[in-house]
Amino acid sequence: MNFADTNVLVYAVDAAEPRRQRLARDLIEAEAATLVVSTQVLVEFYAAATRRLKMRKEDARKHLQNFARLRVVPTDSTLVLGASDIHQLNEVSWFDALIIRSASVAGCTVLYSEDLADGAVYEGVRVLNPFGRAAGA
Repeated sequence: MNFADTNVLVYAVDAAEPRRQRLARDLIEAEAATLVVSTQVLVEFYAAATRRLKMRKEDARKHLQNFARLRVVPTDSTLVLGASDIHQLNEVSWFDALIIRSASVAGCTVLYSEDLADGAVYEGVRVLNPFGRAAGA
């Protein structure tokens, strides 16, 4: 299983970024049966869609419903405590630590993200930037 960070979902609906939109959509389609997100990712997606992309709330909610069909890791107190350990031990932001911990708890081996160092490994989860040069620039 692989985990998708918020930016994957945002780019999937962002027509202003056609190359990234295509890459994100292809990734989501290819891995829909096993792709994992967290409640944090869904919350961040909705906020980015309605604020940054200025999407109508109704449209953002439709996309949110589609993404909620993926496997979703709930953000609970145990996950938050584990993320605090990651945050203390690594040079990553608090919110990235939550993403990493969610991917680890779900048993994912890959975390698709452009926010973390491509190739870095945290808790056995390897970061891959699906929008980097190797991804079809």
